[in-house]
Amino acid sequence: MKSSKTTVSIGLPVFNGEKYLKETLDSLLAQTYRDFELIISDNASTDSTQQICQKYAANDSRIRYYRNEKNIGAPGNFNLVFHLSSGEYFKWAAADDVQSPTFLEKCVSILNKDRSVVLCYTTTGRIDKDGVLTGIYNEGILRRIDSKKPHERFSDLIGLVHAVCPLLGVGRSSAFAASSLEGTYIAADRITLLELGLMGRIHEIREVLFFMRDHPGSYSSTYYGEKRSASIQTFREEMAWWSKDHLTSFTHWKICREYFKSVNKAPISWSEKLRCYDEIFRWIKREGYLFLWGDLKFFMLGHSKVANKLIPPITLSLRHISDLILHQSH
Repeated sequence: MKSSKTTVSIGLPVFNGEKYLKETLDSLLAQTYRDFELIISDNASTDSTQQICQKYAANDSRIRYYRNEKNIGAPGNFNLVFHLSSGEYFKWAAADDVQSPTFLEKCVSILNKDRSVVLCYTTTGRIDKDGVLTGIYNEGILRRIDSKKPHERFSDLIGLVHAVCPLLGVGRSSAFAASSLEGTYIAADRITLLELGLMGRIHEIREVLFFMRDHPGSYSSTYYGEKRSASIQTFREEMAWWSKDHLTSFTHWKICREYFKSVNKAPISWSEKLRCYDEIFRWIKREGYLFLWGDLKFFMLGHSKVANKLIPPITLSLRHISDLILHQSH
């Protein structure tokens, strides 16, 4: 990373985001906290994203616009904006979300006051394509991520129940640098958030100052929305979103392995690590076994004609269970 020139770096990876990009940029540039840089990495967009970004960059010196010659994949683009950053604090921004004017100011204030907090975010509203508030994410779910005890934070962040809203808050760049950032497998962002949670407290400001947009082209609508098809093909497409070159049938086995790796490398005591290992086994017993067994069935579907006749109804029911678990956070 470069030497720090600004307090906050905002990294905005974008691909064909013309529909909501202006609204997102306006909300970022309207922040009452002014000491930030905005790094935009255009992932070889084919719409008017480039023209929009160039126009904004020409009018505000805080904006640094980059364009990839070819699409490097969503995780790669998320990681790129971090590596291009220089601030003491870092925030990922999505090209379709909206921040209230005081979002940065209030998050930075918490980080300045309390070194034990590695990541600060606000209560997150869920808005539709027209910007209408339709609900609150993670309401009543992430109750212990601000705990002083790592294993309690870990117990809230493990599994597939919660949305990853905190990851779009403001965090310490040093903590992001020590994490795995975005991996090329489904739910890699959950592992990043889990790693940050093992490094320190995650503080929620209980005001709705950040809004995640749920629209027909969004990730959540495409793969977990009410109108999407709960099929094996949809699962393959979701895997391809994360990595077109390294598809794996054993997604949840990978996630489970990452749980153990995250604990192994965490800067916490051995007693806390043992408690975290216990939380992993509790997760496997509670719901994880469904997904691990589902991976085996998914693998058999691709290698056995007999399995194709016998397994699809069971496999789809596992995907349905996944949906039910994930939608508890909506």
